[in-house]
Amino acid sequence: MLKVEITHKAFVSASGARLEVLRNMTFALDRGEVAAFVGPSGCGKTTMLRIIAGLDHDYEGSIAGAEPGSIGMVFQEPRLLPWRTVEANLRLAAPGATEERLSALLEVLELTPHRSHYPGELSLGLARRVAFARAFAVDPELLILDEPFVSLDRALAMRLRSELAILVDSRPVTTVLVTHDIDDAIWLADRLFLLSGRPARIVDEIRVPGRRGGRSDDEVASFRQQLARLAAPGTVATS
Repeated sequence: MLKVEITHKAFVSASGARLEVLRNMTFALDRGEVAAFVGPSGCGKTTMLRIIAGLDHDYEGSIAGAEPGSIGMVFQEPRLLPWRTVEANLRLAAPGATEERLSALLEVLELTPHRSHYPGELSLGLARRVAFARAFAVDPELLILDEPFVSLDRALAMRLRSELAILVDSRPVTTVLVTHDIDDAIWLADRLFLLSGRPARIVDEIRVPGRRGGRSDDEVASFRQQLARLAAPGTVATS
């Protein structure tokens, strides 16, 4: 189980002003559960992910169930090393990954023909696929996704959501997703958390109806209506 208790997180600006970012952010996820967090821009979603990932220790609270070496993370940008091939980027992140595992990941994400290519030779969509493969290559217990489909067109985003759903369903990996697009939650999440403006706190928690990856049109429509009533303007977007 992942248990997150962030009672307080603040930054000090260059002018010396104290900026409170997170307050009383508390939730727990079971193994294999997928949670999506949506909230206004700048409310502190990425800061929350950095704390969970162990990249930021300057906060009040505690994180349990996120052990170093068991976390896979996909950032808003692919962040691939340009002087290494696709395969070399994966092996750098997961030196112990077997050939069978890497080949299976590359196949699911349709990257096999690009195995020897360099990041500069890839489109943004392909580079994002490599970022997903890198996160799963480490065989994570916890997967952290920071708006992984941002700036992609709708058709490509839908395709990558489907491929990511296959990977998440292939093994029980606890997943924390930050997104502005409710379609991400509909496709991938078991639970959705609505966040307030800064300092961010959880204002509502909703279980996404139906089976992950197989929700009906009626379930999707009902869920959209429920969110429209609950979400503040600008909190979520729909494709």
